[in-house]
Amino acid sequence: MQVTVKLFASFRTGREPIVSGQYPAGTTVADIVAQKEIPVSEIGIMLVNHRHVALDRVLVDGDVLAIFPLLGGG
Repeated sequence: MQVTVKLFASFRTGREPIVSGQYPAGTTVADIVAQKEIPVSEIGIMLVNHRHVALDRVLVDGDVLAIFPLLGGG
């Protein structure tokens, strides 16, 4: 199945910011996070097709996954 992964802010450092790729059926958000070597503790927001999701969300063909790091400031 085809999934587009978009990384934002610090997650782009050393990685492709937008990648469309083929993944096996049953792939979860957690699988992609692990593949991209993104520390779970640094994730702020995960969206699939503009909706908040959890790490255990199973992706389907055509999904767009966006991953944002925690944001700080004040």
